[in-house]
Amino acid sequence: MKVPFPRLHGALASFAIFAFAAPAFHGSVDPIGPELQQRMTGVSWHRGCPVGLDRLRLLRVTHWDFDGEVRRGRLVVHRDSAAAMLRTMQELFDLRFPIRRMRLVDAYGADDRRSMDADNTSAFNCRFVAGTSRWSEHAYGRAIDVNPVENPYVTGDGYVSPPAGARFVDRSLRAKGLIHRGGPVVAAFEENGWEWGGRWSWPRDYQHFSVGGN
Repeated sequence: MKVPFPRLHGALASFAIFAFAAPAFHGSVDPIGPELQQRMTGVSWHRGCPVGLDRLRLLRVTHWDFDGEVRRGRLVVHRDSAAAMLRTMQELFDLRFPIRRMRLVDAYGADDRRSMDADNTSAFNCRFVAGTSRWSEHAYGRAIDVNPVENPYVTGDGYVSPPAGARFVDRSLRAKGLIHRGGPVVAAFEENGWEWGGRWSWPRDYQHFSVGGN
């Protein structure tokens, strides 16, 4: 026996169609399990890092990609920042802000340049600030780089990283995945305690958000 679907009209019909079609955000926070510990050890994490694996958390989140499809991504962050990052990722999802890809940096051998060249959004990576012996905020799981190609690191002498980001140095552009000063992406991060590197006087790190602002 077929049960007829009730006919809806006007605004009610439009709402029903939207409610049926709109994907929902999914996210979770978990400790770093044995399999991931093994994968990370000697790659993105090693002995001597400023945080132990027990102080890190794995986030599994859904996000929009550049083709308007919903994808699943993973981030590793400090346990103290996990809840705030999860809220931020949900806000970006609700904004339909596109993220090219979101893989753990271990997929690139923890090589920051390779990850940026792939336009990969990632967080934890036990490394120094480039050109120094000072731990990056990424080494604490308290920083994230978002769409590095569209939001490059730019210095006053014309250096751009990654190189493919040179065409996005002009921040007046309206392009997929580009983060704008005063825009909703910056607001979403800052409302949850993550400061934007695009506000630095110089250099400008448009991809970078961190808890400490460094």
